Amino acid sequence: MSISIRVLLLVATTLYQAIACWLEDRKPQPGQLFDVGGYRLHLYVAGEASPTIILDHSLGGIEGYFLVEELAKLARVCIYDRAGYGWSDRSPHPRTSSQIVAELDTLLTQAGIEPPYILLGNSFGSYNVRLYAHRFPEKVIGMVLTDALHETGMLKMPIQLQALKLFFISGFVMSTLGSMLGIIRLLRTCGIFELLKPELRQFSKHSLNSVKRSFCRSKHWITMSREMLNLNNSARQVRVANPLGTMPVVSIKATSFFKPSFWTLFIPLRGANQLREQMHIDLCNLSTDCLQLQAKRSGHFVWMDEPDVIVDAVKIVLDKVDPSCQHTLG
Repeated sequence: MSISIRVLLLVATTLYQAIACWLEDRKPQPGQLFDVGGYRLHLYVAGEASPTIILDHSLGGIEGYFLVEELAKLARVCIYDRAGYGWSDRSPHPRTSSQIVAELDTLLTQAGIEPPYILLGNSFGSYNVRLYAHRFPEKVIGMVLTDALHETGMLKMPIQLQALKLFFISGFVMSTLGSMLGIIRLLRTCGIFELLKPELRQFSKHSLNSVKRSFCRSKHWITMSREMLNLNNSARQVRVANPLGTMPVVSIKATSFFKPSFWTLFIPLRGANQLREQMHIDLCNLSTDCLQLQAKRSGHFVWMDEPDVIVDAVKIVLDKVDPSCQHTLG
């Protein structure tokens, strides 16, 4: 293929991206936007019963939209897009847990979302919800951690896993370029998301579109890079959030960081799983009332592999904080 044809193809996909973004931006967002200091965060609220479930996503994730329908059957649930993701504006501040917690509390205050809260933190989101509970203990009555991180292990990560972090960051940078050029949107149109992760087919079209919309934007990948580059800073910040006393905590443990496949032969999967084992031991010591649930068919992305386990974990915490609820586990 000649260079001129390649250039024309890239021009075409870039125009496709610009037009698609313009059309998307003309549609109303599912929730509301609230100013948190010169930039706006998007908050989507569903359900009515108290207490309120606040979900904080994984690094680069926006998976809460997959869970909102089931969680809203249990209580009021708030799904928010961290700055730089989804419908939220980018933030000029560092993407650390300390800054994220400050933004979240400002958002909940601006939106009039009254406590008490049950916090649900997926992966990196576990840092944020723990730090939030430490800063605002009077507002938080329970917590669910989904294949969470623990700072002790993360800050002592062996060299081969440090190299894996750099590999991920390089992928985020390439994806930033790919999103600008419309390549990721083209792959979305071709169904590559569902091809790579068939479990996505179980979710509604509305929730899938909310998630895939974000991944087609360059700000999403830029924010992923910023959060990953600040991961050690976030780990050091969350050290103070240990222990959590008698707070009810349910910690969900996946079977493996990645499900074994051909491509995992090229990454230090054994080392990653050894690190996870130690982190889950440390996580169980966060509270004197901590229960560990096994997600037996899941890799790290439990919210796609076994979302019912997350719903069951929330039911357990709800029963602990309000025994009259008596939820039936799936």
